[in-house]
Amino acid sequence: MTEADVIKTCGEQGIRNMVAAFYRRVRGDDLLGPMYPADDWEGAEQRLAGFLLFRLGASTRYVEERGHPRLRMRHMPFRIGEAERDRWLELMKAAMEEAGTPADARVFLDPFFEQVADFMRNHG
Repeated sequence: MTEADVIKTCGEQGIRNMVAAFYRRVRGDDLLGPMYPADDWEGAEQRLAGFLLFRLGASTRYVEERGHPRLRMRHMPFRIGEAERDRWLELMKAAMEEAGTPADARVFLDPFFEQVADFMRNHG
């Protein structure tokens, strides 16, 4: 499965549903929730959805609006260790389940999210 296949399988709305389900979990999470500004949940959701749609080849809007993703740099102010990485993955996997992300799309998304989450670590 390729990035394009994920978009064909899930559709843009499927990706947005998955991201919305993820942020519903993050809001109440004691580890990750405090990392997010309380007044910008909608912005955070839009940025992650935009990044994923860009990375999966569905839209260039993210780069047009924000430039290169520079994920590590943008997340450097936050302490991201193994616990934070693991919780992020746990919540994302639960969000994919809730959103009904098809199993064949998960063949691509699960290792992709694991790689990104590990790349974001900047502590321990």
